[in-house]
Amino acid sequence: MAADLRLRQERVLPAPPSVVYQMQIAPELLAQWWGPNGFSVPSIDLDARVGGQFRIAMQPPEGEPFFLLGEFREIEPDTRLAYTFRWDPPDPDDRETIAVLSFHEVGDSTRLTVEQGDFATEERRALHEQGWSQSLDRLEGLITNRDSSRHG
Repeated sequence: MAADLRLRQERVLPAPPSVVYQMQIAPELLAQWWGPNGFSVPSIDLDARVGGQFRIAMQPPEGEPFFLLGEFREIEPDTRLAYTFRWDPPDPDDRETIAVLSFHEVGDSTRLTVEQGDFATEERRALHEQGWSQSLDRLEGLITNRDSSRHG
C-alpha cells in the first residue's frame, strides 16, 4: 500500500552528472527551473551540506507566495542528493517527505531519477508527480538552451 504513495520519475538530460547536480544545488541555477509551469522563485536560501537547510520561496501565477523547506540528509556530489521536503504553510494533507535524486552517467548525458514519499494521500502524490514532471521539463529546456547558446 505504501508504495502507491511514493513517486518515481526518470529523465535523461543532455548534460553530464556534474552539470545536472550543480543545477540542483546552485541557487541561481535552481531558481531558473524549479516549480511547475508558470511559477517563479523569488528567493532561495540553500546550505548544501549534510544537515544544511534550504528554503525556497515559490510564487504561483496568482496568489501569495509560499515556501518549501527542508534539510539535506545525504550529499554525494554528482551522484546522489537526499533531503526532507515540507511546505510552509502546509496543506492539511501534507506531511514531510524525503526526496532522493540519483545522477547516473549515460554517455554524454545524465539519467536523473527522482524518488519521493511517502505521501499522506494519493492527491498529494499526484500533485508532486505533476510538479516534478513540469520542473524536469523546465530543467531539460534550460540545459538544452544553455548548450545551444554555447555552440551556436
